[in-house]
Amino acid sequence: MRYSGKEIVPMIIAGAEMSARSQTHGGQKMASSATNAPAAIQSLLATSTKLWVDSVDPDLVLENFHWGATGATSNPVIIADLLKTGRFDSWILELIQAGENDSAIAWQIADRLVRQAQELFQGVWERTKGNDGYVSFELDPLLEDPELDLPHAERVTRYIELGKKWSAGHTNRLIKVPATPAGIDALEELAAAGINLNVTLLFTPQQYRESRDAVWRGIQRLDDNSRYKSVYSIFVSRVDVYTEKYLAELSESVQGQVGLVNAKQIWAENREFWSDKALALEQEMVFASTGTKKPTDPPTKYIGALTGSDIQTNPPATNSAIAEEGTTFESQIGLLPAADVLEEISAKVDFGEMGPVLLEEGILKFAQPQNELIKLIAQKRSSLEG
Repeated sequence: MRYSGKEIVPMIIAGAEMSARSQTHGGQKMASSATNAPAAIQSLLATSTKLWVDSVDPDLVLENFHWGATGATSNPVIIADLLKTGRFDSWILELIQAGENDSAIAWQIADRLVRQAQELFQGVWERTKGNDGYVSFELDPLLEDPELDLPHAERVTRYIELGKKWSAGHTNRLIKVPATPAGIDALEELAAAGINLNVTLLFTPQQYRESRDAVWRGIQRLDDNSRYKSVYSIFVSRVDVYTEKYLAELSESVQGQVGLVNAKQIWAENREFWSDKALALEQEMVFASTGTKKPTDPPTKYIGALTGSDIQTNPPATNSAIAEEGTTFESQIGLLPAADVLEEISAKVDFGEMGPVLLEEGILKFAQPQNELIKLIAQKRSSLEG
């Protein structure tokens, strides 16, 4: 599938004009907790970008909350890195003494960390009437582990079961489901059960469309959709890593721009799709993987180019780098590069070939840390019990 964005450019311009109205839906300016935010973070928020922190470290979440972050995201890598610090050994010991196995301990600690972050952002959720203030809880990445090789139908069933289990009783939790074939096939049932979703590991327009359409089918089955929220996490910098590795023939003006163009075009399509659905809450894009991968790129390369609408989820270190750099941001989400750049991307970048490669890499990036997390807890069991 070749992806041409030329027909989407008018939507991008219109979408940028709409997004300039407010940081939240309905034209109501959101109250901010950014009283202590560095000037650069204040500048970012002033463009109508919502800032989520890609961490559930209680200390870092609190710091970023005071800087103006209004939500958080988590994944197995984040949880594993936190447990390696030893700061949560007392939690592990408590669960060991309660008779829990290593896998159950991993999930209960993830649940506890996400709950703590949810409590911090609950006020944001209430103030925005459910439009913001969410924390994402990622479902078991081992469902996609190639070594387990679970049948497709079993994966779909497990996604639905786990989504219902980990969402129960929560108002401001998003259930994070990957845009794999099984993940996408679970989305309609999850949405129809009223489970708010963060669809992750999105790299291509086709993935986005299949995911969005499945969620919309589920929403239409709800008796009351007034509190329904979905977000779609598009990974940006990994696309450019792919083009540098596999598409070296791209011109200098195009190399390093494909991820941004892809994200902006999907953002525009998303706004256009939901614009006539008459939902109370915004169904938004989350710009993820916005950290630069090349030492020569400024830390704000992706962040600065995507300002002006929807949500950016940044690791705490990225937000600290923004603060130190002192950049002044302006809305850039509606700006695309020159026509010749768009034409070259359309002619030379095959997203149908790119998508499966990046999805497989993404699955491994989360499945491996989950296995390592369980092994880490087993090691801690031995040392703590001894």
